[in-house]
Amino acid sequence: MNSRVLILLLLVIVLGGGAAVLLLLQDQGATPSPSENPIVIQEPQFTPIPPVEFAEIVIALQELPRGIVIPEDGVGLRPWPKEFVPANSITDTRDVIGRIARTDIAREAPVLSTQIVDNISQIASAGSDAAAVLPNGLVAIAMPIDRLTNVAHAPMSGDTVDVIISFLFVDVDDEFQTRLPNRITLTVLRQDGSLEFQRVEGGRIEPSGDFPFPIIVSPDEVQRPRLVTQRTVQNALVIHVGTFPPDGDFLNRRPTPLPPPTYDPARGGPTPLPTPTFTPLPPKDIITLAVEPQEAVALVWAIESRLPITLALRSARDRNAPPTSTNAVSLEYMISEYRVPQPASLPYALEPAIRSIRRLILADELALGTLER
Repeated sequence: MNSRVLILLLLVIVLGGGAAVLLLLQDQGATPSPSENPIVIQEPQFTPIPPVEFAEIVIALQELPRGIVIPEDGVGLRPWPKEFVPANSITDTRDVIGRIARTDIAREAPVLSTQIVDNISQIASAGSDAAAVLPNGLVAIAMPIDRLTNVAHAPMSGDTVDVIISFLFVDVDDEFQTRLPNRITLTVLRQDGSLEFQRVEGGRIEPSGDFPFPIIVSPDEVQRPRLVTQRTVQNALVIHVGTFPPDGDFLNRRPTPLPPPTYDPARGGPTPLPTPTFTPLPPKDIITLAVEPQEAVALVWAIESRLPITLALRSARDRNAPPTSTNAVSLEYMISEYRVPQPASLPYALEPAIRSIRRLILADELALGTLER
C-alpha cells in the first residue's frame, strides 16, 4: 500500500469523526433535559403618564425690589404647569412692564397682580406690608411685650417663637363664682322668739370635741393661687416688633429720591445737602405674630384675662420642625421632677424673715418693715 492511499484513508477517518461529533451536539441542543425549566421572558408593563398641560404666565427674569419700575427686560413669559398656576397670575407682559413692584419679587417667581401698582403713591392703598408678607391661612395678632417676656428683645421680623402662658388657679363657689371661703351668717333664736343674725368673715363649720357646739374655722389670709405654666402656641412667625409706621412700610425699602444739588454762586459749587436727622425708635412694647386662626382666639382670651405671657425664641434651623408636646409645670411637677425636698421645721430661723424670693420694689420692703414693727 502506497503513501497516497494511506493519506486518503486518514482523511476519511477524520472527516467521519468530525461529522459524528457534530451530529451528537445537534441532538443534545435540540432535545432539552426534562429537569431544566424553560426561561420565560416577560415584557415590562408601562403605565402611560398623562401629559402635563402648561400655560404661559409672566415671571420675573431678575430680582425686582419693592418700588422699582419694572423694566422691559425684567419680566418674560414662561410655561407653567396649569395645575400650579397662581390665581392672580398675569399672562401678558404688557400688563407688567412700566408698573411698580409693590413687594419684592424674586427671580423666576410668578408676577402676581397683587404685587404691582401703577404709581408709587398707590403702594399704601394697595395694602400693607404686613398683609403682603403674611403666609396663607394665618392671621396676625399683636401682643404686649417687655424685655423679660420678649427674650430681651432678641426676636426680629422673620423669626419664629413659642408662646408660654402661666395660669393662676383658685377655688371658687360654683354658684357665686367667687373665691372661697364664703362669708357665713349665723342665725340665733332669741328668747322672745326673734332671730338674731351674726356674721362671720368666712370659713367652714367643723364639729368640736371640746365644746358642745360646732366651731368655725376661718383662714388667716386670702386663698393662695396655684400656678401652672404651659407652652401653648408653637412656631409662630414674627411679623414685626414694635408699632407699624403710619404708611405701613415697615420693611423700609421704599425708594426715597434725594433732591438735586443746587448751585451756590457764593460758594462756587453745589450747595451741600442738609445733615440728616435721626428719629429715635419707638419703644418695643408690642409684637405682631402670625398664627392659626384658632390660636389667635386663644391668645386674645389670654390677653383679655391678663395672663402672664412669655415668648421663647426658636432656632432658625428649627422652623419646619414638627410640633412637640411639653408637660405643664406646677408646684407638684417641680418637686417631683427635680426632687426638691421639703425643708424641716427648725427651732431657729433667719432675721429678717424671708417672706419673698424677690423683692424688686423698695416700697414693698418699706411697707413690710412697717408692718413688722
